Amino acid sequence: MNSILIAPDSFKESLTAMQVSQAIQKGLMKVWPDANYQLLPVADGGEGTVQSLVDASHGEFCQKTVRGPMGEPVSARYGLIDQGDTAVIEMAEASGLHLVERRQRNPLVASSFGTGELIVDALNKGVSKLIIGLGGSATNDAGRGMLAALGVKFIDADGKLLPPGGAALSQLAKVDASSLDPRLAKVELQVACDVDNPLCGARGASAVFGPQKGANDAMVEQLDKALMQFAKVVSQCGGPNVANIAGAGAAGGMGAGLLAFTQAQLRPGIDIVTDAVSLKERLKGVDLVVTGEGRIDAQTVFGKTPVGVARHARELGIPVIAICGSVGDGAEAVYEHGIDAVFDVVPGAMSLEQALADGAINLERCAENLARAMRLSR
Repeated sequence: MNSILIAPDSFKESLTAMQVSQAIQKGLMKVWPDANYQLLPVADGGEGTVQSLVDASHGEFCQKTVRGPMGEPVSARYGLIDQGDTAVIEMAEASGLHLVERRQRNPLVASSFGTGELIVDALNKGVSKLIIGLGGSATNDAGRGMLAALGVKFIDADGKLLPPGGAALSQLAKVDASSLDPRLAKVELQVACDVDNPLCGARGASAVFGPQKGANDAMVEQLDKALMQFAKVVSQCGGPNVANIAGAGAAGGMGAGLLAFTQAQLRPGIDIVTDAVSLKERLKGVDLVVTGEGRIDAQTVFGKTPVGVARHARELGIPVIAICGSVGDGAEAVYEHGIDAVFDVVPGAMSLEQALADGAINLERCAENLARAMRLSR
């Protein structure tokens, strides 16, 4: 085995994608010590994307205190890659559900303002490209808080600025984007969006994602009407009709806000990430690809990292092995998408806590065993 590319996602709550890569390499090297190894931590646009891209690109982290979803100060970070030319932002860092205790979750008032503050900070550093990962938000405000931080004014019938939160959008009468940060028009803006939900209706942001953010049935109805008003006023003010665009409902409607006021491109997260790390170039001359994630099941074929990596490897006829923490129902579907074999790392019955704690040891052992099996087959 001459050249091996190791390109996994993180094992959530256990190891970063880089740590997974290092553990796999350690196991493989016991069998193939002289192989050329490339470690390329990857993500699918969700949690861990900033970490993976910074690790893969030898970038740096930026830390900033911003306004959290309930108005409290939170410390959030984003990444700079491409020699500082590209900023990678996960909206969950500033506006995430994990920042709000369960009993305090309230999408009626939660705001995405902090995400906008991260974007402003990145623009202040002179970036020419923004990669924004949607998902994990506590908000249902159509990205209105983020846009307010960038200079857009949302005004009621009395000429007053709306208070924060999704519910206030029901009072929206006018949008003034004349003070929108002009630097946004000069940067490339790619948005990792892995859902096709529209902004409003039965499959919209409020109905599908509102309950996990603390919304009861009455609140879901209230929020959906508020988002309808947002879409109506945006259209009346000369913007696009964002009510039914696929992906507009992502992250509490932040997809809609970005589409309405910026030149954002909504793309599958895995495509954005594999482009950013130049996966196609890195695959040239490779004999084997090892990928993986915490769990492989029927959902893995829908834009998850292992299949995203395997799709590119299959184009070049490179075999792909996936290593995971556990194998779930429907995992066999990945064999139709470029993955040749799947191995889970847990060696026997153990608690979840133990499995998470022993992640690196189990990965190393599994990688060694699969390499030994491959050597025998040759």
